[in-house]
Amino acid sequence: MQKDMDKNVIKDPKKRMLVFINIMIATIASSMLATALTTALPPIVKDLNISITMGQWLTSGYSLAMAIMMPLTAFLINRFPTKKLYCSAIIIFIVGLMICCMAPTFPIMMIGRIVQASGNGILTSMAQVITLSIFPSEKKGSAMGWYGLSVGAAPVIAPTIAGIMVDQVGWRMIFVAAAVIMVIGLVYAIAVLGNVLDNEAVKFDISSFVLSAIAFGGVTLGIGNIGNYGLIGMQTYIPLILGIVGSVLFVRKQMQLKEPFLDVRILSNRNYAISVIGSMLLYFIMMGSSILLPLYVQQVKGLSATTSGLVALPGSLAMAIISPFAGKLFDKLGIKILLFSGSVCLIVSNLCMYFITQDTSVWFAAVFNVVRSVAIGCLMMPLVTWGAGSIDARKTSHATALLTSLRTISGAIGSAVFVAVMTVATSYKVKQLGDDASMYGMNVAFATMAASSLLLFAVAVVVSKDKKSKKEIN
Repeated sequence: MQKDMDKNVIKDPKKRMLVFINIMIATIASSMLATALTTALPPIVKDLNISITMGQWLTSGYSLAMAIMMPLTAFLINRFPTKKLYCSAIIIFIVGLMICCMAPTFPIMMIGRIVQASGNGILTSMAQVITLSIFPSEKKGSAMGWYGLSVGAAPVIAPTIAGIMVDQVGWRMIFVAAAVIMVIGLVYAIAVLGNVLDNEAVKFDISSFVLSAIAFGGVTLGIGNIGNYGLIGMQTYIPLILGIVGSVLFVRKQMQLKEPFLDVRILSNRNYAISVIGSMLLYFIMMGSSILLPLYVQQVKGLSATTSGLVALPGSLAMAIISPFAGKLFDKLGIKILLFSGSVCLIVSNLCMYFITQDTSVWFAAVFNVVRSVAIGCLMMPLVTWGAGSIDARKTSHATALLTSLRTISGAIGSAVFVAVMTVATSYKVKQLGDDASMYGMNVAFATMAASSLLLFAVAVVVSKDKKSKKEIN
């Protein structure tokens, strides 16, 4: 067990807040890069002289690297001192940003994106574990609400900022701006961060890591390839089969180990398991909508990247406003009310998108996106806080790594599924509707999203029927 653990950060509210602000800065910058290239992709494809299909790897490859990295973070957090690991992750992320900024060719830029994802994977898990560890139980919900502002709103607002930067100063400045913020975060972390998490001399299980990489990476890659190669394409089903087989072998091995690489046994905790399912459904919907909205504005309506960003902006601001309040509401009321209200708002907002037409103003979509974003803000971090609060504090790093891995995969699945639904529906109606077929495909995709939101409502029903204490569930 680590001897020099810094308890002063946990005990001193001022030091605790300084650490939390640093986490927010790093999380905002790193989270934005997950979706920033959505609107920047066309000029990148043009400048690097590659196809759109190959260019998509800059986002899907990023998700793939994140999926492989996430299970490893539980080991890293338990093994290495907090400050050194956190600062190392920031440095790794900065190196990735600079590679992308100066990349003359696609392969080099792809390497930069993988390096970024590796740093971001560590930062994302560490940020949640540190936040849950340094705040007292009565303030965890509020703290995670503010954290949700950065991890939730940043990826949604990123296309807005990226669109403006692409039109004004070029796509490379996206990486420069993020690097400047991360350098500030690094200096800040060196000054204020302490070793606030316990460490143990755990051994690195190479076979478990390889299996986790095959499991999480294979599923993410296979799902991500559906849009380009179809469900029965070799590039889809081979990674999927490998991922599924790897998942079975990985889980079986972890169940047999006394000190597992990633403790999947915590899924036996009912509340934690429900929080994981809820988070996966939420990311499935959220990442799908983050892909569909720019496609609607730019491809269906034929408007600019800047306009696409501006349409998403009100929703991003709404999420930023609601997230901290959702945390406070969770501290006072628990998860049940938030789950019911959030899932209903998701159903309504996505169903409304089914009824818009080619002639409907794009700002109606912006309004519906606000409702959707408020729902996401009400649910994202409260689900994490509720699930983590249900397990042994010593398993927080495992719980965070597992939940983040599964919801990342679910988000990748959502992006692929809803784009595939839109594409298939458009193709089915193209002869009958002509140019309006794209609008029909978008309508069907959002109707499917509304149906998916019903599953989240079902999770709320399950939680409401729990017989445990009001304090724990309600």
